[in-house]
Amino acid sequence: MTISNTPPFPVAAHRYAVYFAPEPATLAWRAGSHWVGRCAARGQPLPQLDIDGVTRTQLEQLTAAPRRYGWHATLKAPFALAPDVDWLTLQHAVRSLAKGLRRFQLPPLQVQRVDDFLALVPMAQHAANADIQAATDACVTQLQPLSAALSDQELARRRAAGLTPRQDELLRQWGYPFVFEEYRFHMSLTGALTGTDPATVARVHDAAEQFFADLPALQFSSLALFAEPTPGADFALVDHVGLGQ
Repeated sequence: MTISNTPPFPVAAHRYAVYFAPEPATLAWRAGSHWVGRCAARGQPLPQLDIDGVTRTQLEQLTAAPRRYGWHATLKAPFALAPDVDWLTLQHAVRSLAKGLRRFQLPPLQVQRVDDFLALVPMAQHAANADIQAATDACVTQLQPLSAALSDQELARRRAAGLTPRQDELLRQWGYPFVFEEYRFHMSLTGALTGTDPATVARVHDAAEQFFADLPALQFSSLALFAEPTPGADFALVDHVGLGQ
């Protein structure tokens, strides 16, 4: 399903990204968008869950990072277009990519702490994890030729987080350090938890487990094209392209 033939901002957006994201009309999209506090399809704020022992301000702060990016799992991380590439070329490339991918059901998703944040992650050792990896690898390799090279400032920002030699190699070649064997599918529920009281983290973790417990099995049936209109702006869902079509 295509959200729009043209994005709701000038086509020369600052950056684009290709994500897995549920269709906007589904319970999965509404649930995740309410959790982070914003619908990236409509560009509207949404009320968040009331969690005993966690103030609204605390939850807003903890979910600020995933709220900016929208409810998603990264396939091709945000990138600027190369100088000779325009929006229509990117849109055509994403549609061609989607046509060559097959649909499948995601593994059951579980709330886990990943490094320093909470996320929904697929059940380990599930057969469909290989399908996720294959789809993600295709997004990275097929769309990289459309990406602009990272600036020295962007490279320095990524390296400041502390990368392994392999991650640095991937960053230089593919514009993102967490691809291929370094990739892990996840749908972020919070930003960094550093400095957050452990009791607050536990309450948010438990609330997320309860909130997403009845989430139906998710279908990996489309690629979602998101865009960052200007530097630092919220990402918007601008196109949803069905797989195998």
